[in-house]
Order: sequence, then C-alpha cells, then structure tokens
Amino acid sequence: MVAEVRPKRRYALMKVLIGVDPHKVSVAVAAVDEARSELLERARFPQDRAGLRRLEHWAKRFPERRWAVENAGGLGRHLAVRLAGSGECVVDVPPKLSARVRVLSSFAGNARKNDGVDALATALAASRNERLAPVDPESASEALRLLSERREDLVAERTRALNRLHALLRDLLPGGVAGKLSADRAARILRGIRPRGGASARLRRRLASEVLRDVRTLDRKIADLNARIEAEVEASGTALTQIFGVGPILAATIIGAVGSVALPEQGALRLLLRHRAA
Repeated sequence: MVAEVRPKRRYALMKVLIGVDPHKVSVAVAAVDEARSELLERARFPQDRAGLRRLEHWAKRFPERRWAVENAGGLGRHLAVRLAGSGECVVDVPPKLSARVRVLSSFAGNARKNDGVDALATALAASRNERLAPVDPESASEALRLLSERREDLVAERTRALNRLHALLRDLLPGGVAGKLSADRAARILRGIRPRGGASARLRRRLASEVLRDVRTLDRKIADLNARIEAEVEASGTALTQIFGVGPILAATIIGAVGSVALPEQGALRLLLRHRAA
C-alpha cells in the first residue's frame, strides 16, 4: 500500500467521499471532505483479496463515508458490488464525467494523467452530481444485465455452431446450403443426404448431426432464457417496452447497460439503440 496522508484531522466530524479509480492490478483512492471539496488522504491498494481487505480497513477511519467508483459497470464492478453488498453507499461515476472534471479542475494543473489524480477527479465528480446511479447488487437492473450477457453468449455460440454446420453441409452437398439455416431445415437436409466417397463423407455427416444436436440444445436454452427475461422485465415495471420497437429483450439490454429500470434520457437511449442496431 502506498498512501499520501495529510495531517490528522477529526474525520468523525466529516462527511467523506472516497473516489476510486480501479485498474486490473491496483485500485487508487482519494478521500475528500464533501463540505470543502478538500483532499484528505490518497492511497493505492492491490486489486486482490488481501488488497481489498486493506482498503476496507483503511476506509474505516472515515465513519461518515460514501464511495464513488469510476466505471462501476466495468473494471470497478467487483469492488463496487463488494462494497454495496456490505452495506456501503456506492455510486457509479462514468469515465467521461471524471475525465471532464480532471481537465477543468485546477488541482491537476499541468500534471500528466495519473491514478491519484483520477481518483480525486472521480470523487469531485460525484460530489457535484446528485443524479449518479447507485450501485445495488440485488437490483433488477443487475439481474437483467446478467441475463442479457448470458443470452448474448448463447446466441454467439449458436451462430458459431450454425457456421460449422454450413461448412459441413457445403462438403456434403454440391454448392452447400443457400440462405438462412435453422435446426429444422438442417434436419430435413441431413435426412436426404446419403454420403458417398468413403469414410470421410460418413464422418462429415455424423459430425453434422452432432452439431445439429448442439444447435437444438442452444435453441432450448435461449428460449428458456427469453421467457425468464420477459418475466423479469415485466416484474421491473419499466416503461421502456411502451416505446415502439422496444421488446423485452432489448429493454433488458438497455436496463442492464444503464443500471436502472427508469426510462433513460433521450440522448442515452438513442446511443444505446444505435449501438444495439450496429
């Protein structure tokens, strides 16, 4: 641990905001007096179990504290969820917001970008913005994010399996199979194939049958997951599905990305929809 400690203050009388700049191997933190926006202490801890335990012990010197984690949906997710799960008050600070504060604030001066400055910028950004999303590990948005990511993985796996099936059928049929391939269509095609050309052709057909079984299994998993996502979206009470063209699957993706079941601002919604379409 590397810490920059200011002269000891009566922290028990202060409301302290701890800004966190997370990285893969380390976590930089800066404690700020919320009333004065004054830096109290800075420190760095390893991004591992022992390091995070030391971070939590270090933070206990500030009884009235809350946390601002930069990119709590990315590199900061593990720490943010850990803190929120232990009862800490944690908000998510978008990287662009903390970067803007760092550029415009005088504390950075002409200094080069570094983790300590970024942690301080994250704390100041949170102190000046009351609309930041709180981190809640048990929220509906977290559940929908996890379900959406799982569905994306299954869909990608299904696409790879269909591509393999296309490649096998290309070698079994003259010119292969044109157009979109589904499990039912592939089954009909395979039933009509009588391999010729020896053991290699028979092996290709057998492998195609195995890949087809994989596709059917993935289809069932995706269908079950779709039903679960639809139930979670309905239970969340979000108004996103009232927008034309936004179904439960897309709504779950947006809620998971935004971190809230509330309808996001129009600008954020347009960006998310554009990203989804791409």
